[in-house]
Amino acid sequence: MPTRHSSPPSDQTAVFFQGGCLSGFLIPPLAVVCVGFLLAFLWLGTGPVSTLAAGPGQSDANLAQVQTDQMSKLSAVNLSQAGTISPVFRPEVQYWSAAILVWATAAGLDPNLAATVMQIESCGDPDARSRAGAMGLFQVMPFHFASGDDPYSPDTNAARGLAYLKRSLEAANGDARLALAGYNGGIGMIERSEFDWAAETQRYSYWGSGIYAEASNGATESLRLQEWIAAGGASLCRQAHSRLEINP
Repeated sequence: MPTRHSSPPSDQTAVFFQGGCLSGFLIPPLAVVCVGFLLAFLWLGTGPVSTLAAGPGQSDANLAQVQTDQMSKLSAVNLSQAGTISPVFRPEVQYWSAAILVWATAAGLDPNLAATVMQIESCGDPDARSRAGAMGLFQVMPFHFASGDDPYSPDTNAARGLAYLKRSLEAANGDARLALAGYNGGIGMIERSEFDWAAETQRYSYWGSGIYAEASNGATESLRLQEWIAAGGASLCRQAHSRLEINP
């Protein structure tokens, strides 16, 4: 982590005037100059510290930890001025709206993309668990967590899941549809022909890309999300609705 700082001068220059004292005409301007140098020194010594997160060779766990730390700082921001996620998402996902803004900002992602993943992964159920062992809001697999992590902590789960989504989006050169396929089937899936994708990954990409496109285009409701609900998403959302104790 680079830090801006200043060091005191290595030597001092003495100025001597004949007669052993300064002329009375020189004292006021010289005092102003001295005060200016003093203020500049103090400013440099207390300058801001850079908080750039990622560095070459940084592990996913370390990057996600940085994001977790950033989340705690960002949560102090007045989120009422930071916008909100699209209204197309279900109430169970809207429940996490403010948190999604923080998590997505920390990960460098569009909040609507993060909300799309939450929608089709857990529908906002923080205790969701799949038969494959994926856990939490973003259905993160166990090997993405660091030792001592609580996989069901919303902040931790979001940091790990969205760090992987960010990697997938970068591997897909910003193509959200491919990034969603990578999130579901593994980033290596992005380089493969879509004919070789597993049926689950094809469905995931179909649901997610449609929902995200409608959320991004200012729609007030999503036909693709309604398809997902009818195809089985309703049971996932009922579970989340009960878990979150949202009023009907």
